[in-house]
Amino acid sequence: MKKIALALLLGLTGWLGALAFFDPLQARLLGAVAFLVTLWSNNGLPLGVVSLLPILLFPVLGITPLNDITPNYAKSIIFLFIGGFLLAIAMQKSGLHLQISRRLLRIFPKSAVGVIYAMATVSALLSSLLSNTTVTLMLMPVGLFLTQNVKLKVRILLAIAYGASIGGIFTPIGTPPNLLLMGFLESSGLTAPTFGEWMLMTAPVVAVMLAVMPRILALGVESEPVEPEASTPEPFDGRQKKVLALLGILSLLLLVNTPIKPWYGGLGLNEKGLLLTAGLALFMPGMRVLDWEDTRALPYEIIFLFGAGFAIAQAFGSTHLAQALAQKLAFVHALPLWVTLAVVALVISFSTEITSNTALTSVALPVMANLYGPGHPETLLILMVATVSASYAFMLPIATPPNAIIMSSRVIRVGTMATFGVVIDLVGVAAVSTAAYWLWRVLLP
Repeated sequence: MKKIALALLLGLTGWLGALAFFDPLQARLLGAVAFLVTLWSNNGLPLGVVSLLPILLFPVLGITPLNDITPNYAKSIIFLFIGGFLLAIAMQKSGLHLQISRRLLRIFPKSAVGVIYAMATVSALLSSLLSNTTVTLMLMPVGLFLTQNVKLKVRILLAIAYGASIGGIFTPIGTPPNLLLMGFLESSGLTAPTFGEWMLMTAPVVAVMLAVMPRILALGVESEPVEPEASTPEPFDGRQKKVLALLGILSLLLLVNTPIKPWYGGLGLNEKGLLLTAGLALFMPGMRVLDWEDTRALPYEIIFLFGAGFAIAQAFGSTHLAQALAQKLAFVHALPLWVTLAVVALVISFSTEITSNTALTSVALPVMANLYGPGHPETLLILMVATVSASYAFMLPIATPPNAIIMSSRVIRVGTMATFGVVIDLVGVAAVSTAAYWLWRVLLP
């Protein structure tokens, strides 16, 4: 009850404070968002419940009519996410994720540095397709038992959590902020990157982070003894081969569907349909990896969270709050573009340390879209920087689910996480803003 009372207090404070700068309707929206963000952050109510509250709050407060809110909970981008989650459930049910992890672990040297790199890389690659929460939960027991050396164990657990956040940006389905951006672009009439274009843009950022982050975590433990898991992986069984084949076919289709302008126009297939088709194929005769009962594992609360994010973004547009906030940030027009990109990355990255990255993204996207205006050629670039930076929060346990999960091991101090996290945050800001200025400007449609 105290958490709900705190949310109400902050919501009222946000509303009253906003009245000095915005019109009454916009102030009510800011108060409602402050209330929702607080509940998302302090877990005062279940995630799914908070995510459905805009359907009730916005009409009651006169912000948006009910019939305008509910379509946000059924946008086509959500079905892409459902298809991706069905594939993730199949990987877990068949044990394919463990097979992939064991094989990747055997590639790296059997040393402290090698194991830190191995766990970070495994976590990142799996998180590009699976939920970073699931991947962290899956790998944490492995990290805890790789060594009895507490100092090294801390670094391995941090590598798992940070790797999950780093890898989540590699694909459009890797983390909720990515999907929020895709849905926002669709509803705004802007051209979204394809799967292949997205991966081509984010690959350098992921590569740099996976090269630098484990090296930072390995400082001071290079000579610590470790006994990495060395068991020989078992052969793939029938179900694992089916899921692996389906993932291979899907990856190939996504690859050849990606246009390479001006030389190749792609296949023109709808990627949301491709992902959903792959997910539903897991139920079909001959495949039959999933049963309908397995859909109980779908994270419906996350699906509702997407709906809430889209509803907030729509409300920021319909009340013209996004334009009002953007006008107050108009000073960025006088800055060089590379400075603007660095400032956006820095502000978003450090803001998401104290709130849900999904909630922050849903609020930030409509504001960032109006910095230059929806039709400006740099707008999509700003939106990409904001979205990717929202996933790169490494300092505090409340910043991301992976950070919170490894804190539950009780072997990591908050001070240790913050010390490493602030350095890796800055590396992330530099990697994202540099890639955006030199690469994304060329590749974005």
